[in-house]
Amino acid sequence: MTQQNRPPARRRTILRAALLTGATAMTAPHLTSCSPGNDQPPSDRRRPSTSQTASVPVARPKVLLAYFSRAGENYYYGGRTTLKVGNTEVLAHKISDLIDCDVYRIEPADPYPESYDATVKRNVREQNADARPGIKGDLPSLDDYDTVLLGSPIWNVRAPMIMTTFTERLDFTGKTVAPFTTHAMSGLGTTARDYSASCRGASFADGLAVQGEKVEQAARDVKAWLQHVGVKAS
Repeated sequence: MTQQNRPPARRRTILRAALLTGATAMTAPHLTSCSPGNDQPPSDRRRPSTSQTASVPVARPKVLLAYFSRAGENYYYGGRTTLKVGNTEVLAHKISDLIDCDVYRIEPADPYPESYDATVKRNVREQNADARPGIKGDLPSLDDYDTVLLGSPIWNVRAPMIMTTFTERLDFTGKTVAPFTTHAMSGLGTTARDYSASCRGASFADGLAVQGEKVEQAARDVKAWLQHVGVKAS
């Protein structure tokens, strides 16, 4: 279970929603819109000659990036470190800085402890009980999206159980799901198996796994992964 600090990212907050625990109805979610910036002044951009045939813009997949991340005391090369921003959140922002997407942060209704050891114990209890921890706020609709990027840490070889809460409540029919994880040594863990069971109707793309201690240096791997799964930077 690992987390790390991130650089600030550009984002536009659209909506905040209320508490959701258990099987409540899905309404308007809390989403953030993200897209890469273009620092070139409009007057300096090349304009097509009137003699040229106008090109037809290439449609880009509509992408939702949904992630769960935990800050606080975390594992760090066999020891402990305290993070203000979780590793998965850092990785999520690296991804969202490169693509056009909406971002949904999965927040637990009952926050995980600040203590690393207490969080480990709670996670073991949740895994053993096959629990579905409650999610704060309303869940998003997937109607407008072609691709869903699912991000989480790997705890005890699998994504936290709150990720199953999230995926089981949505209809992924016709969507492509691509997981990304931060980890100490477990890579993608059992995400392929777990999401295959809980993301009903989805097809799946290869995932990205980044060691938590190295998340700040993951830019090259992120770009290569996005290209591999067909979500190209704008």
